[in-house]
Amino acid sequence: MKIAIIEDDLVIANILKKELMAQDYEVVMPENFLNIVHFVKQVESHMVLLDINLPGENGYYWCSEIRKFSSVPIIFISTINEKFNKLMAIQMGGDDFISKPIDLQLTLSKVHALLRRTYEFAADPETIKLYGNILLDIGKSILAYQDQSISLTHTELQIMTCLFESKGNYVARDDILDFCWQNNQFIDDNTLTVNVTRIRKKLKGLNLGDLIQTKKNMGYRLVEEVE
Repeated sequence: MKIAIIEDDLVIANILKKELMAQDYEVVMPENFLNIVHFVKQVESHMVLLDINLPGENGYYWCSEIRKFSSVPIIFISTINEKFNKLMAIQMGGDDFISKPIDLQLTLSKVHALLRRTYEFAADPETIKLYGNILLDIGKSILAYQDQSISLTHTELQIMTCLFESKGNYVARDDILDFCWQNNQFIDDNTLTVNVTRIRKKLKGLNLGDLIQTKKNMGYRLVEEVE
């Protein structure tokens, strides 16, 4: 599999490149940071490791631009291990977050886990799920309703799959976290909240802003009737 490293600190970038190549990943890096969108489109990688503090536009900006055309899994890299940075990373469409100084073992673990979840999940033979007249296409990572569709990130797709499979019943927050992140101890409850908020914002574009319901001590579910 191919991994794109978008990191302007060449010491860090080359350390990551060396470790990933030792794990038999193909690694690509941009020559400059002027047009990250063009680079990502050109290399067609299976994952992006994206630094927040880049020359010119920051990683948050580039992530939001990438999300306009791709659901490729993105792991943010940041110098500061603060909750705000993590939440902002998720809001912009990131799937995970690692902090500098880089813990190589943790980084490799996150890379392996996210790639496995993303591509094994997408290979599920039951790629189409229906809830009323709403269609969830796992293979294409889209949700469609009344001739319109929205693109979902890998994490958003997993959350919606979990809710589709519950068939209108409530799913506890811990169960959704387990389904999506497989007991990843580095993922907290705020990550789920931010992702659901982002999904709801997208659903408004399909006039489905109220599709996901929340109930205290019960969790989340899809509304019982959708015409």
